[in-house]
Amino acid sequence: MNVLVISSSLRNGSNSELLAQEFTKGAKDAGNEAEEISLKGKKLEFCTGCLSCQKTKKCCIADDSADIVRKMHDADVIAFASPVYYYGISGQLKTLLDRANPLYDTDYRFKDIYLILTAAENEANTPDKAISCLQGWVDCFERARIAKVIFAGGVNERNEANGHPSMKNAYETGNQVG
Repeated sequence: MNVLVISSSLRNGSNSELLAQEFTKGAKDAGNEAEEISLKGKKLEFCTGCLSCQKTKKCCIADDSADIVRKMHDADVIAFASPVYYYGISGQLKTLLDRANPLYDTDYRFKDIYLILTAAENEANTPDKAISCLQGWVDCFERARIAKVIFAGGVNERNEANGHPSMKNAYETGNQVG
């Protein structure tokens, strides 16, 4: 399986990135081809809504999204990792999802989508709106589904997810893809 893990936190030592790395490690240990991409340092412009991508199957904005979207197209499995900001996904991830519009109505390969979330809040409903946001994107791809959500609540400081039970969950989930 070709597994693509996209980490959207811009903070060094971010908790969501730590979980993304564990998911990637688990996927590789299971014999999958797995690549992790961090949006940190990537240039991602906002979608302008021109919809030219619907005709050309590529975005007319020249930035780093084209390479990432191409990798998304070719992945069997995609895992998105995001901190929860104001009960939603990071702005970087939302921007990438918007810019992935050229994938719509193509022969994309992905079916299983995983969502890895971290938050300072640890209430049961903390990840709900972030999940709903990604579900809205997934709903546009009839062969795709959210296979699992991994949530680490109560982690705020850098590297605080180390030792959190979600680290084991992220590894085991990555190890079971495919």
